[in-house]
Amino acid sequence: MARRRQLETPSPEALKEIEAGIDRDLSRGPGLRPPIADVVADAARHADPMPQADREAAARDKADAERLRDATSKGLVAVEIPLEEITADALNRDRIVLDEEEMQELMTSVSVNGLRLPIEVFEPLNPEDAGKYALVSGYRRLTALRRLNGLSGGERFQTIPAFIREPGSLANALVSMIEENEIRSGLSQYERGRAAASAVHDGVFPTVDEAVAVLFQNASKAKRSKIRSFALIHEELGDMLAHATGLNERQCLRLAAALRSGWAERLRTALERAEGRSAAEEWEAMLPMVEDAEGAPQDPSRGGRPKTAQKVERTRKTRVASGITIEREYGPGGYAIRFSGGEVTAELVDAVMDNVRHLLEHGG
Repeated sequence: MARRRQLETPSPEALKEIEAGIDRDLSRGPGLRPPIADVVADAARHADPMPQADREAAARDKADAERLRDATSKGLVAVEIPLEEITADALNRDRIVLDEEEMQELMTSVSVNGLRLPIEVFEPLNPEDAGKYALVSGYRRLTALRRLNGLSGGERFQTIPAFIREPGSLANALVSMIEENEIRSGLSQYERGRAAASAVHDGVFPTVDEAVAVLFQNASKAKRSKIRSFALIHEELGDMLAHATGLNERQCLRLAAALRSGWAERLRTALERAEGRSAAEEWEAMLPMVEDAEGAPQDPSRGGRPKTAQKVERTRKTRVASGITIEREYGPGGYAIRFSGGEVTAELVDAVMDNVRHLLEHGG
């Protein structure tokens, strides 16, 4: 029977030799490295030695950065853009007239308090022609900053805060511009029609009907119908009217009706002769043509609803000497005095007209 060998505890020197041998074996190649060593090393590398407060701050910074990237991608973050990089008329502006008093108030506000609301721009596909950025909305604000920059000799107000939009199409950019102006400072009746007609002229829409339907999609059906009438005025008389924004809605509708009745050339001639210096003078020059168009029989070939004849209003007849009666009338053409009776002659009417003329000229 074999004799059992008695195990002995290794000496400290022997243990050191064993450990040194293991270290030599591990350093020879990755194949000899135990997996647990890799796990431990990886855990050590990813251990967060920062205090709890610092870890929370880092997490907030990461979340803020993600939100900023998302907002920037959506065009919700305003950036400072040099004024010279923005083209204001890349789009055909819907607003024609800027109120000078309001502009001075805006300039004062900006110079004292700064610009409170950024403008909106987009990057056009043809920057060589339209500039690096094209204005969508904020024409008054941009104009105010440019004036202030000029007054400072170019030393101040060199940039303007702006949202960089991606409208997707020129049509969407026009919609944004019109909505901004309608909300902040309503467009005149003529400016609405001009915006639609200009969009067709620029090739954005094929017809005025489609332009009005898209640009004024939130307007009522009746309002869109009126805007189409205002667009007709710009198409036919836009190059002749110097004060078109001063026309009110009623005047615009009457003028559009005259244009539809075929009176465009006569209206243009009247404007050319008048050379009106104000909206009132231009309207007075066109009014006789408009009234004649309203009193003329409607051409059935032009379509549209038949006009309702205006009722002539008469006062009670008054009998005067020699059996003559007189009567005041009011109708589409204005006021008239009607004479009737066997003694009425052309000479009598002429004499009455001479007296009326003398009364109006001399006041008595």
